[in-house]
Amino acid sequence: MLLFCIDSAHGDQIVNLDEAALLKLFDAKDLVSIASGYKQPLTKAPAVATVITAEDIKAMGATDLDEVLETVPGIHVSRRASGYTPIYSIRGVYSGANPQVLVLINGVSISNLYLGDRNQVWGGMPVQAIARVEVVRGPGSAVYGADAFAGVINIITKTKQDIKGTEVGGRVGSFDTYDGWALHGGTWAGFDVAATLEYHDTQGHKGIVDADAQTVQFDRLFGSHASLAPGPVNLQAQNLDARVDLSREKWRIRAGLQNRGNIGNGAGFAQALDPTNRYASQRWNADLNYDNPDFAEDWNVKAQLSYLDTSQEVESNLTLFPPGARLPIDPATGQLGRGPFVTFPQGYIGNPEIFERHASFNTSAFYTGFNRHTLRIGAGFNYGTLYDAKATENFGINQLTGTANPLLPNFSLINVTGTPANFISTADRKNSFVFLQDEWKFAKDWAFTAGIRYDNYSDFGNTVNPRLALVWEARHNLTTKLLYGSAFRAPSFAELYLTNNPVGQGNPALKPEIMDTVELAFDYRPIDKLRLGLNIFDYWWKDVIGSALATTAMYQNGGNKTGHGAELEMEWKADDTLKFLGNYAYQKSQNKETNHDAGYAPHHQVYVRANWNFMPNWQLTPQAKWIIDRSRTANDNRPAVADYTWVDMTLRRQHIAEHWEVAFSVRNLLDVDARDPSSSTIPNDLPLAGRNFFGEIRVNF
Repeated sequence: MLLFCIDSAHGDQIVNLDEAALLKLFDAKDLVSIASGYKQPLTKAPAVATVITAEDIKAMGATDLDEVLETVPGIHVSRRASGYTPIYSIRGVYSGANPQVLVLINGVSISNLYLGDRNQVWGGMPVQAIARVEVVRGPGSAVYGADAFAGVINIITKTKQDIKGTEVGGRVGSFDTYDGWALHGGTWAGFDVAATLEYHDTQGHKGIVDADAQTVQFDRLFGSHASLAPGPVNLQAQNLDARVDLSREKWRIRAGLQNRGNIGNGAGFAQALDPTNRYASQRWNADLNYDNPDFAEDWNVKAQLSYLDTSQEVESNLTLFPPGARLPIDPATGQLGRGPFVTFPQGYIGNPEIFERHASFNTSAFYTGFNRHTLRIGAGFNYGTLYDAKATENFGINQLTGTANPLLPNFSLINVTGTPANFISTADRKNSFVFLQDEWKFAKDWAFTAGIRYDNYSDFGNTVNPRLALVWEARHNLTTKLLYGSAFRAPSFAELYLTNNPVGQGNPALKPEIMDTVELAFDYRPIDKLRLGLNIFDYWWKDVIGSALATTAMYQNGGNKTGHGAELEMEWKADDTLKFLGNYAYQKSQNKETNHDAGYAPHHQVYVRANWNFMPNWQLTPQAKWIIDRSRTANDNRPAVADYTWVDMTLRRQHIAEHWEVAFSVRNLLDVDARDPSSSTIPNDLPLAGRNFFGEIRVNF
């Protein structure tokens, strides 16, 4: 159960009919497939996992995936300055691009080659098409391969069975936010069909950045006045999401589009405010799935073929530093660095664009012919290509004259696509893998799972990742798990091949980052309607990739970090109308190179929620989170990031005239000045939204 080649998220069949019958007794929220590839009770899964259903998402008033993930123990969603893209910090594992967390949609990775993230032009993910979100905290490379490092998030979209008819809805909220959606589930030509369409348009909140990189690095030092700070962050967006799901017997085909346009760049790509830049992204995906639980006697066979096409595009100039910026330019490279000062009348502009394609095939099979054993074998192949990289800029080396700035006398843009001055060249990556796993029920109430996965990469070599899990049902209401896992994070193409960039130069000799984790978990249900969970973890993170060496900006495997902590969970159904949920997480991570806190992730976080059906068809859902004790990194002498308490409240009325439903929600009810950490170039950190509201209406028919 530990090794799993990404399979269809729906139609997962349990290996034998007796267990399949037992599963019908469980609530959908108590079943998980992300840990093993088939549905099993959370208490028996060989991992620490969380399941969030569409009903949970609606109750909490979440409108984006980030709000959903913030409710998971040990996960904190913070923001990166560029685009305010989310950083999913799990158990203190924090980095700007956040490639250490693997995100899947229906079991298909959406990681990009360029930075290893979900896309710099992420733009958020709406929730109306989501049936459930399954999350594993801890390593998963023995199951999923690269980037299943700190955790794995699988977003499972709705099928015909989840929609059951047609739903149309709309939402209006603060910051000139308008949302609309339509869902349909039915049959066509013998196929079960589900289709979803979601639209989102917002100007975003206008939190004020008091000082930025232009202020701190240049204006204050050299007496210039180019900075646009104090000024608002740039968070407008216009998104379209469309998905279709067709299934028949053993086959399922899905396709989707995530269209992102008019995307603002937050606090600036270089942490200098840029109110005019706009990004865009087109992300197309498709997957074909085969699932046959009766392939042969004692055999259950699955296969998946998938495709992803993704882009990161510039709609309006990316102004790294504002008009009038006076910057030191290295005459040898034309890049920002040491050298004479140059004033850029239109600003310091660079427009990098990335285009990628990904294709994958995998197959796996369960064999149950051995007494007390469930054997799983599988193999697969992944291919990814950064097939085009475009750029225009007004800095660098003029390839015709061999001189630095200005590239042209009037500082206008020059197209460096396909020249040695471009920021990266095209490249591809091939990855083949095989795995083997065995679940052995060696005694009553005991199960031992062992697995190993071998990956071969065309650009950085081989890696082997084992995983072990011992699960003991000590009592009918108490389960104990002892877990070990090894994980790796593949170097991104930027880390391998980036050129002509003052921040970092690519290093083709990089090795993957490595993590080993040990976990001890308890699930205790003292009474029928109360569940308590305790998870204790310790990890060792090696060969951390960075470019902070004093002698060179080239990316290197130079760092080592450690972390430990615990998570406490509670879920109590007080009666038929009232349910309480909550969790507390503690983590302490350390950079062993500096003997200092690794920085930025909260040491303590608390989340509580109540779902109260106070009258028939009326539901009130208050929720609160406390984010506590976020240290800086070793070279950052600012005070710790301020703690905050965030409260939301959602009121929902269902079954109006049978088909209608309305809701009203207030977010950040207390209007606290909450901020996410930034580097010292934005001294007062990144402002989050103040108190805001939305109202929504939906109809089902």
